[in-house]
Amino acid sequence: MDIKLNGQTALVTGSTEGIGFAIARELGEAGASVVVNGRNQAKLDRALSKLEKEVPAGVFRGVAADLATPSGAESLKEQLPEVDILVNNVGIFEQKDFFAIEDEAWDAMFQINVMSGVRLSRYYLPKMLQNNRGRILFISSETAVQTPPDMIHYGFSKTAQLAVARGLAELTKGTQVTVNSVLPGPTRTEGVEQFVARMATDQGVTPKSMEEKIFQEYRPSSLIQRFAEPREVAYLVTFLASPLAASTNGASLRAEGGILRSLY
Repeated sequence: MDIKLNGQTALVTGSTEGIGFAIARELGEAGASVVVNGRNQAKLDRALSKLEKEVPAGVFRGVAADLATPSGAESLKEQLPEVDILVNNVGIFEQKDFFAIEDEAWDAMFQINVMSGVRLSRYYLPKMLQNNRGRILFISSETAVQTPPDMIHYGFSKTAQLAVARGLAELTKGTQVTVNSVLPGPTRTEGVEQFVARMATDQGVTPKSMEEKIFQEYRPSSLIQRFAEPREVAYLVTFLASPLAASTNGASLRAEGGILRSLY
Protein backbone atom coordinates (compact mmCIF):
# COMPACT_ATOMS: atom_id res chain seq x y z
CA MET A 1 0.00 0.00 0.00
CA ASP A 2 1.28 3.45 -0.91
CA ILE A 3 0.83 5.59 2.21
CA LYS A 4 1.48 8.75 0.14
CA LEU A 5 3.81 10.55 2.54
CA ASN A 6 6.41 11.60 -0.02
CA GLY A 7 7.18 15.29 0.34
CA GLN A 8 5.70 15.48 3.84
CA THR A 9 7.69 16.78 6.82
CA ALA A 10 7.04 14.98 10.10
CA LEU A 11 8.17 15.91 13.61
CA VAL A 12 8.19 13.09 16.16
CA THR A 13 8.92 14.30 19.67
CA GLY A 14 10.82 12.07 22.08
CA SER A 15 11.93 9.81 19.24
CA THR A 16 15.44 8.67 20.15
CA GLU A 17 14.13 5.31 21.35
CA GLY A 18 11.01 3.26 22.02
CA ILE A 19 7.70 3.98 20.34
CA GLY A 20 8.88 7.38 19.12
CA PHE A 21 11.89 5.87 17.36
CA ALA A 22 9.68 3.22 15.73
CA ILE A 23 7.27 5.92 14.53
CA ALA A 24 10.13 7.96 13.07
CA ARG A 25 11.43 4.87 11.33
CA GLU A 26 8.09 3.92 9.78
CA LEU A 27 7.34 7.48 8.66
CA GLY A 28 10.77 7.64 7.03
CA GLU A 29 10.20 4.26 5.40
CA ALA A 30 6.91 5.60 4.03
CA GLY A 31 8.63 8.54 2.36
CA ALA A 32 8.28 11.39 4.86
CA SER A 33 11.17 13.65 5.78
CA VAL A 34 11.43 13.04 9.52
CA VAL A 35 12.68 15.32 12.27
CA VAL A 36 13.83 13.30 15.27
CA ASN A 37 13.78 14.96 18.68
CA GLY A 38 15.42 14.31 22.02
CA ARG A 39 16.99 16.24 24.88
CA ASN A 40 20.45 14.67 24.70
CA GLN A 41 22.54 15.42 21.61
CA ALA A 42 24.68 12.27 21.89
CA LYS A 43 21.59 10.07 22.18
CA LEU A 44 20.02 11.95 19.28
CA ASP A 45 23.09 11.35 17.13
CA ARG A 46 23.00 7.62 17.91
CA ALA A 47 19.33 7.42 16.96
CA LEU A 48 19.95 9.23 13.68
CA SER A 49 22.85 6.93 12.85
CA LYS A 50 20.69 3.88 13.52
CA LEU A 51 17.82 5.24 11.41
CA GLU A 52 20.12 5.98 8.50
CA LYS A 53 21.41 2.40 8.60
CA GLU A 54 17.96 0.82 8.88
CA VAL A 55 16.30 3.09 6.30
CA PRO A 56 19.04 4.00 3.79
CA ALA A 57 16.61 5.82 1.49
CA GLY A 58 15.05 7.78 4.36
CA VAL A 59 15.53 11.46 5.10
CA PHE A 60 16.16 12.17 8.78
CA ARG A 61 17.50 15.08 10.79
CA GLY A 62 17.58 15.85 14.47
CA VAL A 63 16.65 18.74 16.74
CA ALA A 64 17.80 18.61 20.35
CA ALA A 65 15.31 20.36 22.65
CA ASP A 66 13.75 19.77 26.06
CA LEU A 67 10.05 20.08 25.29
CA ALA A 68 9.08 20.02 28.96
CA THR A 69 10.03 23.70 29.06
CA PRO A 70 8.72 26.73 27.14
CA SER A 71 12.28 27.63 26.14
CA GLY A 72 12.83 24.15 24.69
CA ALA A 73 9.66 24.45 22.63
CA GLU A 74 10.74 27.88 21.39
CA SER A 75 14.13 26.53 20.36
CA LEU A 76 12.52 23.73 18.36
CA LYS A 77 10.05 26.08 16.67
CA GLU A 78 12.86 28.40 15.60
CA GLN A 79 14.65 25.51 13.92
CA LEU A 80 11.49 24.02 12.43
CA PRO A 81 8.93 26.71 11.56
CA GLU A 82 6.48 24.42 9.78
CA VAL A 83 5.55 20.72 9.64
CA ASP A 84 2.93 18.64 7.87
CA ILE A 85 2.76 15.97 10.57
CA LEU A 86 3.19 16.49 14.31
CA VAL A 87 3.45 13.42 16.51
CA ASN A 88 3.30 14.41 20.19
CA ASN A 89 5.05 11.37 21.60
CA VAL A 90 7.47 12.62 24.23
CA GLY A 91 6.54 11.46 27.70
CA ILE A 92 7.52 9.83 30.96
CA PHE A 93 5.88 7.19 33.12
CA GLU A 94 6.31 6.11 36.70
CA GLN A 95 4.85 3.57 39.09
CA LYS A 96 4.37 5.15 42.52
CA ASP A 97 2.04 4.96 45.49
CA PHE A 98 -0.51 7.78 45.21
CA PHE A 99 0.12 8.99 48.76
CA ALA A 100 3.85 9.33 48.05
CA ILE A 101 3.54 11.43 44.88
CA GLU A 102 4.79 14.93 45.63
CA ASP A 103 3.53 18.06 43.87
CA GLU A 104 6.75 18.26 41.87
CA ALA A 105 6.11 14.83 40.35
CA TRP A 106 2.57 15.81 39.36
CA ASP A 107 3.87 18.98 37.73
CA ALA A 108 6.68 17.17 35.89
CA MET A 109 4.22 14.62 34.52
CA PHE A 110 1.93 17.42 33.33
CA GLN A 111 4.68 19.54 31.77
CA ILE A 112 6.31 16.68 29.89
CA ASN A 113 3.30 14.60 28.89
CA VAL A 114 0.72 17.32 28.31
CA MET A 115 2.19 20.79 27.90
CA SER A 116 4.84 19.63 25.44
CA GLY A 117 2.06 18.73 23.00
CA VAL A 118 -0.02 21.79 23.88
CA ARG A 119 2.83 24.18 23.10
CA LEU A 120 3.68 22.60 19.76
CA SER A 121 0.06 22.18 18.67
CA ARG A 122 -0.64 25.81 19.54
CA TYR A 123 2.14 26.79 17.15
CA TYR A 124 1.74 24.32 14.28
CA LEU A 125 -2.05 23.89 14.07
CA PRO A 126 -2.79 27.45 12.81
CA LYS A 127 -0.29 26.92 10.00
CA MET A 128 -1.91 23.61 9.10
CA LEU A 129 -5.35 25.21 9.04
CA GLN A 130 -4.06 28.02 6.85
CA ASN A 131 -2.57 25.48 4.41
CA ASN A 132 -5.70 23.27 4.69
CA ARG A 133 -3.62 20.15 5.31
CA GLY A 134 -1.89 18.47 8.21
CA ARG A 135 -1.95 15.80 10.88
CA ILE A 136 -1.54 16.04 14.65
CA LEU A 137 -1.29 12.86 16.68
CA PHE A 138 -1.05 12.43 20.44
CA ILE A 139 0.49 9.21 21.72
CA SER A 140 -1.59 8.59 24.83
CA SER A 141 -2.08 5.27 26.65
CA GLU A 142 -4.69 2.75 27.71
CA THR A 143 -4.16 4.11 31.22
CA ALA A 144 -6.00 7.23 30.06
CA VAL A 145 -9.17 5.13 30.15
CA GLN A 146 -8.34 2.52 32.77
CA THR A 147 -5.93 4.11 35.26
CA PRO A 148 -4.13 1.75 37.66
CA PRO A 149 -3.92 2.86 41.30
CA ASP A 150 -0.12 2.89 41.25
CA MET A 151 0.13 5.19 38.20
CA ILE A 152 -2.54 7.80 38.91
CA HIS A 153 -0.38 10.82 38.00
CA TYR A 154 0.59 9.15 34.73
CA GLY A 155 -3.01 8.20 33.95
CA PHE A 156 -4.23 11.74 34.61
CA SER A 157 -1.70 13.13 32.12
CA LYS A 158 -2.75 10.65 29.45
CA THR A 159 -6.44 11.42 29.97
CA ALA A 160 -5.60 15.10 29.61
CA GLN A 161 -4.01 14.36 26.24
CA LEU A 162 -7.25 12.84 25.01
CA ALA A 163 -9.17 15.95 26.05
CA VAL A 164 -6.68 18.27 24.33
CA ALA A 165 -6.68 16.20 21.15
CA ARG A 166 -10.47 16.05 20.92
CA GLY A 167 -10.79 19.77 21.57
CA LEU A 168 -8.23 20.56 18.89
CA ALA A 169 -10.04 18.30 16.44
CA GLU A 170 -13.12 20.49 16.85
CA LEU A 171 -11.06 23.41 15.52
CA THR A 172 -10.40 21.54 12.26
CA LYS A 173 -14.06 21.27 11.23
CA GLY A 174 -14.49 21.52 7.46
CA THR A 175 -10.76 21.32 6.73
CA GLN A 176 -8.30 18.66 5.56
CA VAL A 177 -6.52 18.75 8.94
CA THR A 178 -7.07 15.98 11.48
CA VAL A 179 -6.19 15.50 15.14
CA ASN A 180 -6.28 12.04 16.68
CA SER A 181 -4.95 10.07 19.64
CA VAL A 182 -3.42 6.61 19.77
CA LEU A 183 -3.65 4.50 22.92
CA PRO A 184 -0.83 1.96 23.18
CA GLY A 185 -0.83 -0.63 25.92
CA PRO A 186 2.20 -2.32 27.48
CA THR A 187 4.88 -2.04 24.81
CA ARG A 188 8.37 -3.50 24.74
CA THR A 189 10.38 -0.29 24.83
CA GLU A 190 13.78 0.18 26.44
CA GLY A 191 12.17 2.02 29.34
CA VAL A 192 9.59 -0.71 29.91
CA GLU A 193 12.23 -3.43 29.83
CA GLN A 194 14.18 -1.58 32.53
CA PHE A 195 10.96 -1.12 34.50
CA VAL A 196 10.20 -4.86 34.32
CA ALA A 197 13.77 -5.73 35.29
CA ARG A 198 13.50 -3.54 38.41
CA MET A 199 10.16 -5.14 39.35
CA ALA A 200 11.69 -8.60 38.84
CA THR A 201 14.62 -7.76 41.09
CA ASP A 202 12.32 -6.35 43.77
CA GLN A 203 10.19 -9.50 43.72
CA GLY A 204 13.05 -11.97 43.37
CA VAL A 205 11.96 -13.45 40.04
CA THR A 206 13.34 -13.51 36.51
CA PRO A 207 12.35 -10.81 34.00
CA LYS A 208 10.53 -13.46 31.94
CA SER A 209 8.51 -14.56 34.98
CA MET A 210 7.79 -10.93 35.77
CA GLU A 211 6.41 -10.37 32.27
CA GLU A 212 4.08 -13.35 32.68
CA LYS A 213 2.98 -12.05 36.08
CA ILE A 214 2.24 -8.61 34.65
CA PHE A 215 -0.31 -10.07 32.25
CA GLN A 216 -1.71 -12.53 34.75
CA GLU A 217 -2.16 -10.04 37.60
CA TYR A 218 -1.86 -6.45 36.33
CA ARG A 219 -3.28 -6.70 32.80
CA PRO A 220 -5.36 -9.90 32.83
CA SER A 221 -7.84 -8.54 30.25
CA SER A 222 -5.14 -8.31 27.58
CA LEU A 223 -6.15 -10.41 24.60
CA ILE A 224 -2.67 -10.73 23.13
CA GLN A 225 -1.13 -11.57 26.56
CA ARG A 226 2.24 -10.08 25.65
CA PHE A 227 4.01 -6.79 25.22
CA ALA A 228 3.35 -5.14 21.89
CA GLU A 229 6.37 -4.31 19.78
CA PRO A 230 6.96 -0.57 19.15
CA ARG A 231 6.60 -1.06 15.40
CA GLU A 232 3.07 -2.41 15.92
CA VAL A 233 2.06 0.95 17.36
CA ALA A 234 4.05 2.79 14.69
CA TYR A 235 2.12 1.12 11.87
CA LEU A 236 -1.15 2.59 13.13
CA VAL A 237 0.40 6.03 13.62
CA THR A 238 1.84 6.00 10.11
CA PHE A 239 -1.55 5.23 8.62
CA LEU A 240 -3.23 8.00 10.62
CA ALA A 241 -0.54 10.43 9.47
CA SER A 242 -1.31 9.69 5.84
CA PRO A 243 -3.91 11.10 3.43
CA LEU A 244 -5.55 7.66 3.47
CA ALA A 245 -6.90 8.39 6.97
CA ALA A 246 -8.66 11.60 5.94
CA SER A 247 -12.03 10.60 7.43
CA THR A 248 -10.59 9.70 10.84
CA ASN A 249 -10.69 12.82 12.99
CA GLY A 250 -11.20 13.46 16.71
CA ALA A 251 -10.75 9.77 17.42
CA SER A 252 -8.94 7.81 20.11
CA LEU A 253 -7.63 4.66 18.46
CA ARG A 254 -6.43 1.66 20.42
CA ALA A 255 -3.22 -0.31 20.01
CA GLU A 256 -3.37 -1.85 23.50
CA GLY A 257 -3.85 -5.52 22.76
CA GLY A 258 -7.48 -5.68 23.83
CA ILE A 259 -6.96 -4.65 27.47
CA LEU A 260 -9.89 -2.23 27.37
CA ARG A 261 -13.21 -4.06 27.39
CA SER A 262 -15.49 -1.10 26.73
CA LEU A 263 -16.89 -0.76 23.23
CA TYR A 264 -16.30 2.99 23.07
